[in-house]
Amino acid sequence: MDRRQEIILAATKSFSLFGFKATTMDQIAKIANVGKGTIYTFFENKDILFQEIVLRMINEMKTEAQNVLKEEASFQENAHHALMKMLEFRETHQLFAKIIAEEKELRTPAVQQVLKQIEQEIVSFIQTKMEKAIVKGEISKVNSELVAYLLFKAYLAFVVDWDLTHKEPLSEECIANLFQDTIFRSLLT
Repeated sequence: MDRRQEIILAATKSFSLFGFKATTMDQIAKIANVGKGTIYTFFENKDILFQEIVLRMINEMKTEAQNVLKEEASFQENAHHALMKMLEFRETHQLFAKIIAEEKELRTPAVQQVLKQIEQEIVSFIQTKMEKAIVKGEISKVNSELVAYLLFKAYLAFVVDWDLTHKEPLSEECIANLFQDTIFRSLLT
């Protein structure tokens, strides 16, 4: 493995364990078993290194979402599976979970910016799939950016936030049926 990759892996580990704010270049150097100067050979500062890692995480999340899509499935089925996969990734990926926790606890500006970027990437992913479905005549012509945002935020509310105020989590089937009977029904041509 090359030095750059070792640094990225070490930084990912440090950010996942300690968060962005508490991670130092000294920690990363120690974990990577390199001198701090070696890190600066590849990355100008901690923010740029963090951004590199987040971009890799976003690509990993989009790949996982893409892998659940089926050519023969309807837009509704694919949208549901992709959204559920991205939200599962959000909850189970160690770095993503740490970023969310740090934003809630510390409101670190760099972390807030990263979460906005991740949200934009998710909405863009959904929007692209919607535009393809519109072209195929599978769903009505709508403002795909707004509806993609609505879908993401609504899924987030029912998959993640529901549990915060209710004793019983909603089953995936219940969520799928709810969206089928409301938002997805209104999109059908």
